[in-house]
Amino acid sequence: MRLKSNIWVSAYLRRCQTEGVFGAVRRRGAEEAGAVFVKVSLLDGNAMLYVPAPQTSYDDGRPVDRFFVPIAPQPVPEPAVEERLTKELRFDPDAWIVETEDRAGRHFLDLAKT
Repeated sequence: MRLKSNIWVSAYLRRCQTEGVFGAVRRRGAEEAGAVFVKVSLLDGNAMLYVPAPQTSYDDGRPVDRFFVPIAPQPVPEPAVEERLTKELRFDPDAWIVETEDRAGRHFLDLAKT
């Protein structure tokens, strides 16, 4: 069984804090199993957005982990990220949005193998 979203988000923000990265919950979703979207602002007008990986990225060996994929290989303008988040929330109103700020773009997420 996967960790509840609210617990995962809390632990993720604590991890960011220990690395000196500011992070905050922008939108609270369903506590039990809401999808989590992570925006990393690079503080230059660009950002990276990490979305939940498709279910095909998971194997039976680690079914409790959360994996993410970036929407683009390189940073994109923040308005494009905000537009994508708006679309995601229309589709899934139970989603979480977590935002961090780091000029180096560190995200501390487990990325799905492509």
